[in-house]
Amino acid sequence: MTYAPGPHGYGHPFAPPPPKPGVIPLAPLDLNHVLSGAFGAYRRHWKELLGITLAAYAAAAALVAGLGTAAWAALSDSWAAMGETPASADPGLSDLTPLSLGLGALWLVLSLGLLLAMGLVHAAVAVVVREAVLGRRAGFGTVWRGAWSRLGPVLGSVAVPALAGLVPGLLLLVGLFLLVGAMLASLGDDGGAGWAVTGLLALLLGCATTPLALWIWVRFSLAPTAAVVESAGALTALRRSAQLVRGSWWRIFGYTLVMLVIVGGVTCLVQMSASLLTQGSFLAVPLAQHATPGTVFAAAGTTALASVLLQLLAQAVLGPLQPLTSGLLYVDQRIRRENLAPALARAAGPTA
Repeated sequence: MTYAPGPHGYGHPFAPPPPKPGVIPLAPLDLNHVLSGAFGAYRRHWKELLGITLAAYAAAAALVAGLGTAAWAALSDSWAAMGETPASADPGLSDLTPLSLGLGALWLVLSLGLLLAMGLVHAAVAVVVREAVLGRRAGFGTVWRGAWSRLGPVLGSVAVPALAGLVPGLLLLVGLFLLVGAMLASLGDDGGAGWAVTGLLALLLGCATTPLALWIWVRFSLAPTAAVVESAGALTALRRSAQLVRGSWWRIFGYTLVMLVIVGGVTCLVQMSASLLTQGSFLAVPLAQHATPGTVFAAAGTTALASVLLQLLAQAVLGPLQPLTSGLLYVDQRIRRENLAPALARAAGPTA
């Protein structure tokens, strides 16, 4: 029996594999392609990503330290007065006002600092994704200039999911604070039933709004990449992300969750290892000969500082992986819906 020759081989019309100029094939991606592409892009550009991540979080830490010191100085008199309250006095909610103000100001400053760092990291990751998909390399200066030039729109696109996640977190924090205040008020003559009920309602409301915050986060997770790749404003990038995610929410959520589990597992392993090492070195000090309270205190401070630094370093190293996943999912959605693959192949040139 004789078969007519096919367009891609004798008798069998097999299509050639899709071009792969960079870290992913220019075709609809599955989970393996997304994960391998994210790790491949990180491996190619780890110096740029790690450098910008460390610079972003160092700047955020400096901002938090400066404003936190100013908040401490502004409230130092109130905290000193609270510390001089006689132990026999009945505690009340008014006694917690300086502490609540200080913690609230510190929490707000920390949130703003983290938002700035997240915006710069997401912008840098979007630049890296654009170059890694096309098979091109970008130096630190190129990534930094591209990220800094699009920092404003990226911050706007990151702020909406961040605020959505802030609402349940704030409700949970307020609920816990009110429950603690109710417990303190119950020790005196004021009672704390009203505060306890309000605190429980805040906790329940925080738990109820968590799924909505998660839905908003996934819906707008592609906005930072759209803001950089398409040079779009914040609102345009948010609309583009909602358009691309529509109908694929569960798939994008699942792929992102897998990467978060990987990053969280490695981070947890590093934290456990650091905790075991620091606790072992700390417990060895009191057993040593001629141990004094000063040496014990110095050992405790050193081990705590080492543990915190190791945890921060692990988060800085692994932090770009989740934005890389979202960036590749943005490319995947445009390939699926807008047939972006031929345009990417032309932009890649002969390497495709």
